[in-house]
Amino acid sequence: MRIPLLKTKQPDVDGLVIAVTGAARGIGLATARRLAAGGARVAIGDLDADSATAAASTVTGARGYQLDVTDDESFAAFLAAVAADMGPIDVLVNNAGVMWVGPFDEEPTTASEAMVAVNLLGVIRGVRLAAPTMRTRGHGQIVTVASSASRLAPPGMSTYAATKHGVLGYLTGVREELRRSGVTVTVVMPTVVDTELATGAATGSVALLQPDDVADAVFEAVGTRRFHVWVPGKISPLIAFSGILPQPLRDRMMRFAVPDQVEAVSGSTARDAYERSVTERKD
Repeated sequence: MRIPLLKTKQPDVDGLVIAVTGAARGIGLATARRLAAGGARVAIGDLDADSATAAASTVTGARGYQLDVTDDESFAAFLAAVAADMGPIDVLVNNAGVMWVGPFDEEPTTASEAMVAVNLLGVIRGVRLAAPTMRTRGHGQIVTVASSASRLAPPGMSTYAATKHGVLGYLTGVREELRRSGVTVTVVMPTVVDTELATGAATGSVALLQPDDVADAVFEAVGTRRFHVWVPGKISPLIAFSGILPQPLRDRMMRFAVPDQVEAVSGSTARDAYERSVTERKD
């Protein structure tokens, strides 16, 4: 079931050059398609060059590029190639991410390092490399697909939540540094989305989102340029309210609303194939 967004004026993305990371599948590909449908010229970046090219062939006017968000040279080359082929980048969508789920004391070191490298340092790298050029031009936007885990920390997702908390903290500071520069920063924070990354994860008190729900939110964010974008929007006041509660009441509320992912994946092999790719650091 698609989650409806609030009615807002449709953003005008026609002709914008928009680069999306981790876009060969899932949320990234859905976002690329939504932006291209609005007339944007979309660059699809992915660790697997063949997958990026194949995905681009399904999106009107898109081009695919190899991109390792954990490597400075690769990210810089991606941005340079997109600018050379399509023109200056108007919007960068930081979407690439990986997730390991399970008890904190069973998490492999390789999984921890992959999540920090991709989810946190990959975002920092993208901002650091793309924002200065945008600032020189006097306009641009960086949209980061983070997670509701930017403010929450479900059991079984402690390191993942730590990386998303880090993303929100980093972008909060960068946003102030870019104030009055013409460059805006947006953080999109969805709950659990029906993608390979979330296979086997529980959704808690909210419905399972579809990639198109997040794609719609990114599309709207290019128009509104809001900093915080929650998907679904109804969770924003609940999280704000929880923040003013005494800790015992907040704990009870969060235990009701936020799923225990340790329990959700216990005894399941549904995530085995995906998590092997995480420990092998495949984006």
